[in-house]
Amino acid sequence: MTPLVVGIDIGTSGARAVAMRRDFSIAGQAAVRLDRFGQNPRQPLIWWQAVQAALAELLAGIDRTAVRAVAVDGTSGTLLPVDSAGRPLAEPLMYNDKVDDADILAIIARKAPEASAAHGATSGLAKALWFQQLPGIGRMLHQADWIAGNLSGRFDVSDENNALKTGYDVEARRWPDWIAATGMRMDLLPRIVEPGDVTGTLTATMADLFGLSHDVAVVAGTTDGCASFLATGAAAAGDGVTALGSSLTIKILSDRPISAPRFGIYSHRLGDIWLAGGASNSGGKVLAQHFPLAHIIELSAAIDPTTETGLDYYPLGTPGERFPIADPALPPRLSPRPADDADYLKAMLEGMASIEALGYGRLAELGAPALTSVRSVGGGAANPAWTDIRQRKLGVAFLPALSDEAAAGTARLALKGANNAGLA
Repeated sequence: MTPLVVGIDIGTSGARAVAMRRDFSIAGQAAVRLDRFGQNPRQPLIWWQAVQAALAELLAGIDRTAVRAVAVDGTSGTLLPVDSAGRPLAEPLMYNDKVDDADILAIIARKAPEASAAHGATSGLAKALWFQQLPGIGRMLHQADWIAGNLSGRFDVSDENNALKTGYDVEARRWPDWIAATGMRMDLLPRIVEPGDVTGTLTATMADLFGLSHDVAVVAGTTDGCASFLATGAAAAGDGVTALGSSLTIKILSDRPISAPRFGIYSHRLGDIWLAGGASNSGGKVLAQHFPLAHIIELSAAIDPTTETGLDYYPLGTPGERFPIADPALPPRLSPRPADDADYLKAMLEGMASIEALGYGRLAELGAPALTSVRSVGGGAANPAWTDIRQRKLGVAFLPALSDEAAAGTARLALKGANNAGLA
């Protein structure tokens, strides 16, 4: 019997589950939308119902007796206050929700080091300070922590990646002293472990509910962004992943942490290696302002990616850029416009490829290793002309992404935990 592990991804619209073999191949997968269980994606009960449904669907198609471990990822910065038994006390503040309290934001600005990811109105720490006044508060948990807690019965543990925006010091591997100086009750913060560490086993109730062995390990997970990176198979310093979605996001594995707050760059820790990156305001949403998707596909077929238009575009939808140029007033550069629509699209794709190259170069300037390979995910990765233009600009090997499912990345962490515990 080949051992299996399970990764669970709880996102903004649904829950996904992936079963993985020890050679990283996928044995099965399932996906369930949140709106199947209600219209409020903020309801933790809806999260949990979707996870249960996705897990039940996955297990129905595999040998459930082979499952050895399970891990969960969730949206970064989503925080949920619970009582001592793990019961939610209020709706969570989601990853993009802002804390509208000037005093809380001011004290974090004064006490937090400049490079901390706890700055800003959407940070986990701002949300924790807001929630700690609730009566009956027992713990602050990130989204993934609470789902994993339902499986293991433990509501006191989190991982280094989810804890980063709540102020955890990933270099020193501890909650830093300055957090208490903000007025945060330190007893409400979870114990932190490495992603991939075993934190417990399924409760008897959960094991019986899903027909799993009672010794199935529950393994510390990560954020959805880190999970998506891990899913691609990138594993060595210098490996990069570019997400060509509505925005242009680049990440690279580094042998040292990279921090550059003015570019919105901070580093997640993955064992003894670091994941650093940034997001440009350029990307697919800019293309969509000019052409419908069907027309982009049609025009792309007419592009010769081996030649240059000679146009120096910086495609933005509105003024302002965050990375690789930090300038809130940077104007879009989309002229002169060629008469041919295919040339216009080509010039925009060239501009985005140049932004990508500049981004990896900026990370290298800040201390990251030189780029050695790129894996691509997102809708734009399916555009051959864009791929050829990017390869010409970046000049490194383009490798296939093993998966673009965050749940597959989390399954890799479950496999790590199972291997370390001698279960797989």
